[in-house]
Amino acid sequence: MKSISYFLIVILSVSCANTSDIKSGDIVFRGALHSELSEAINEVTQTSKSTNYTHLGICDVEDGTVFVYHSDLGKGVVKEPLDLFIGAEDYVSQILDLYRIKNMAPKQIEDAITKAKTLVGNPYNTTYILEDEGYYCSEYIYEIFKKDSVFELEPMTFKNAETNSFHKGWIEHYENLGIAIPEGKLGCNPNGMANSKIIEFVKNLSIQ
Repeated sequence: MKSISYFLIVILSVSCANTSDIKSGDIVFRGALHSELSEAINEVTQTSKSTNYTHLGICDVEDGTVFVYHSDLGKGVVKEPLDLFIGAEDYVSQILDLYRIKNMAPKQIEDAITKAKTLVGNPYNTTYILEDEGYYCSEYIYEIFKKDSVFELEPMTFKNAETNSFHKGWIEHYENLGIAIPEGKLGCNPNGMANSKIIEFVKNLSIQ
């Protein structure tokens, strides 16, 4: 009963928020979920300016309804209404922030949405290695805007900055895959992408 009540509270919170100014091409960043992997992502990607983001997607507004294209573990690349993107049943934090890319021409936004649609159905990239099949969440957004050079790749780390040791979530994840942790390989993550100087914060979409 508690989980159902919380689900309704989160949905109503977002429904009550003013989403009318969301535009196609906007990027929505989400906080942590109840999962070891979500915690691991958050722990190793913190920056001085970040807000504990662990997931993101691109918005597309169709006849007043906001849809989000994103790549999610267990789903792959999908198109979902905003409320499903929130993942309210597993939601830990009510962080749901909207960002907009500066100085993007309508044609660029149109091309990005078209690219997002063409990639629907691809699997989730569980190795987080760019050369491997599928797309992880930030890789998907990077790919959508790749030709516009909106985001940059950086060497990835899977270590906690304070302890300089791998998070147990990452250790278990890569042991299950049977491969080495790809420390130092190029990649991207939600917290790092939120710090791009080419995007700007628009608003928080949830009620605190």
